[in-house]
Order: sequence, then C-alpha cells, then structure tokens
Amino acid sequence: MDPKDLFGKVLSAIEDHHRWFNSSLPMIASENVTSPSVRRALVSDFGHRYAEGWVGERVYAGTKYIDLVESLAMDLIKDLYNVKYADVRPISGVVANLSIYTAFTQPGDTIMALPITKGGHISMGPLKGSKGQFIGGTAGAVRGLDVKYIAFDDENMNIDVDKTISRMEKNKPKLIMLGGSVILFPQPVKEIVEAAKSLGALVNYDGAHVAGLIAGGQFQDPMAEGSDTMSFSTHKTFFGPQHGAVITNDEEKFELIKKANFPGLLSNHHLNAVAALAIAAAEMKAFGKEYAKAVVDNAKALAQALHDEGFKVVAEHLGFTESHQVLLDVDEIGGGYKCEKLLEEANIIVNRNLLPWDIKRGRSFKDPGGLRLGVSELTRLGMGKDEMRRVAELYRKVLLDKKDPKEVAREVSEFRKGFQTVKYAFEEGLAYEH
Repeated sequence: MDPKDLFGKVLSAIEDHHRWFNSSLPMIASENVTSPSVRRALVSDFGHRYAEGWVGERVYAGTKYIDLVESLAMDLIKDLYNVKYADVRPISGVVANLSIYTAFTQPGDTIMALPITKGGHISMGPLKGSKGQFIGGTAGAVRGLDVKYIAFDDENMNIDVDKTISRMEKNKPKLIMLGGSVILFPQPVKEIVEAAKSLGALVNYDGAHVAGLIAGGQFQDPMAEGSDTMSFSTHKTFFGPQHGAVITNDEEKFELIKKANFPGLLSNHHLNAVAALAIAAAEMKAFGKEYAKAVVDNAKALAQALHDEGFKVVAEHLGFTESHQVLLDVDEIGGGYKCEKLLEEANIIVNRNLLPWDIKRGRSFKDPGGLRLGVSELTRLGMGKDEMRRVAELYRKVLLDKKDPKEVAREVSEFRKGFQTVKYAFEEGLAYEH
C-alpha cells in the first residue's frame, strides 16, 4: 500500500470512529471522555519529552516546567484523597498494580485477590486456571506470584469476610488486593485490614473503577478505612487521560513504590498524560462532588428502569448498585456475546462480562451470561435520570422486543443530538471532535 494511501485510511478511520461515537451511547464502564482542556495537554510538546526519575532528580535536562506540572499533579491527587504521598508516574492502572507487586512482594510470594469471575481484574489473576488453561493475569505471569482467592458471596455481590479471613489465616499472604473490575458496592475494607495486620500482610485497594467516586465523596474511602496503599487508573469515574497513580500515607512504603516505578517499571512516563492528569484532577477538585453524585444517581436510575422494562438486573434486593456500574444477567435472552453485538449494531456500546455464577452454568469469558454497563461517560455528556429511563427503553427495543438494531440505531443517533458537549469541566466542548 502506498504510504500516502495508508495515511489517508488511518485519518479516515479516526473520522469514522468520531462520527460513530457522536451518534452512540458509550457505556463501557472502564471508559470516560476527557474535556477539551485535558485533550490540549495530551497533544502538547510534553508528549515529545523525557523526564526519567523523580521530580528534582531527573537524568534528563529541560524538565523545569515538566517538574512543576508533575508536582502540581501530585499535590492535587494528595488533596483529593487526603493522603500524604502520591506517585503519578504509572502509565496505566495495570502498571500501578505492578508497582505494588514489585514494591511489596517477591516471586513465589502468596497474594490474595478476587477471581476474575467474581470481579477481580486480569492484573490480579494467576498464570493458569484450576484446569491448567492459560487465563492471563500480570500478577501470575509477570511477577511469578502464587495467587489465592478471596471468598465471594454471590448473593450479596461482595466479599465474604469470615471465609476470606479463614483463607488468609491458612494461606499467609504477603499482600491482599481489594477493589476490582466489577464493583457494585463498597467492600469490607476495615475488616480485611484488621485481619491482615494480625498476619503481617499488606492491603492494597485497586480503585481504578471507583477513583472518581471516592474523590467525589460518593463511595467508600479505602485509605481512611486503613488500606496501606491504593492503586488506580485515571480514566473511568476519574475523568482524566489514560494513566495511573498510587497513593499511601506511609513514607517507608512510598519509597519502595517510587523505586518500583523507576527504575523498576518505567523509563519515561508519558509526560503529556501527567499534564492532562493535573488538569483532570483540578476539574475533579472543582466538579467532582457534583459529578460523582450524578453518576451514582444515574446508575441507580438506569438499573431501576431496566428492571421495570423486564430485564434481570443483578442485586435487586440490595438496590442494584452504589457505583457507576450496572450488571445485567442476559443468560436467558441469548447470552453476553449475542447481546453485546446486537446492542453495538444499535450504536449502544457495552461489554459482555462474566457473572459470579457463570462457570456453574457452563459459560466462559468468550460468551458469558452478563453485560456490564457504565454511566460515567453519559453523565459527563449531561444526561440525567430522565435520560436513563430513555436508555432503558432502547435496550428493551433491541434485546426484548427484538427490533431491527439498525432501526434502533437511528433512534439512538437522534437522541444523542442533544448530548454532544462535555460537562463538569473548566472548558466545555464537543466530546468527539472531527
């Protein structure tokens, strides 16, 4: 292919993507949209530069303004989470988790985390599953850790404290990873921390999904509840760039985290994203409480509306959700793969997801029984409870009424015309410019 033709195809694909998302309902729980200010930082000259090491201790020249911005980013993160120390160099949530493993464990050590089938993230998974099949997971694959599972109560969609403590006493873990990828409700952090202390184990809370809700005061505060550290990505409920961070109140632990990140895991650390994170953190400081409340309100409203439309929404007896996520059990209406693809044809973007009971009914990650929905991006686009009811109707038309998805896509496109601007920002602007 001629290089010029290739260049044109790439630009055309980007334009097509923007047009598609301008006409869609983006509801991937691990995504959000950034403000024009954040995007300006992402395309700045910071993205061309190197600044290996710590602020004031760089091994490259030309970093005086980069140092200033990175210091501001750290100060804002410390302020948002009321902690003493923050490292904003991890380039993703997975790298933030890896820095925790690197700082506090050695290959062969035992850690405990939720299994992926019950809300754990792939970065907490062992190298092989119980039947020997490869299932990925940077904890097992990269660090050589022996991963044991936290006990989970399927009925209450949360950690089973008594069984978990019993497993902790048996397995003597070096590290317990709380938080996760599917998290509807606050976890029993205090209880796990107390048990961990008696065993000499550390507790890290993976707050990737709920970091913005925590900063906005709408979810549990794991650091106030005793977690030694918290790792997180910055682009889910925290509406920043795709990046990561680690926080703690312990100076000794922080020194280990710093060394784990550099020279352990990182060379350069995407300085344009650090600048973008500083701006996003300032926006979170200004608008986070209002935004986080709207996110949780919208998630609850969407869950109730989907239930009213006839869907099987997980955890009805618990009020469905207290986070940005809603889980649908679609086993009886075709399964996660089929439902995901039908919704995508209708310009509704979600992801299929394993439910805690899927393995027992013979489903796998390729075609699980669930859909995981997120409202973070729709909320940032200005949607509220009334719009959540409209969204639920669109789901019903596609998955229950079996209407032509392309026909529903036209309805979605018309509906989205009124929601094109990023809210909760110093500079409001189009979400997907083209």
